[in-house]
Amino acid sequence: MGVLNAFLHPVEIDETKKVVISKRFVDEDGSPVPFEIKPMSQEENQRLTKKYTKGKYVNGNKVDVFDSKAYTDAMVVACTVQPDFADAEMCRAYGCVDPMDVPARMLRAGEYTALVQEIMEFNGFDPDSKLKEEEEAKN
Repeated sequence: MGVLNAFLHPVEIDETKKVVISKRFVDEDGSPVPFEIKPMSQEENQRLTKKYTKGKYVNGNKVDVFDSKAYTDAMVVACTVQPDFADAEMCRAYGCVDPMDVPARMLRAGEYTALVQEIMEFNGFDPDSKLKEEEEAKN
């Protein structure tokens, strides 16, 4: 029953990770302020995937078209704890009504890409991430 019990009663883990995305965001001491990210559940992933998949007719046949850009933007907002892109003050500061627009206005292209890569890796989408973690644990 030990193995079954482990799956029936998983240990709750506060999984967040701090990552420095840019040297432009600094605290009072001039040190870079890290972004805090969290993983998303498969349930949330499925909800976002469904939301950004639309049916389209091509030559009379219905095909699913996935909007990967909108999905990625939504994933960034959902997985970023700090800064909170949905915060009203943050939206006002960057002149946005929709929180999904904040990261694009706030970050430079490379910074946005770095944030996306960190989030993807933290969520296990990077096939090499497990190998990297094992290598880091060995060292």
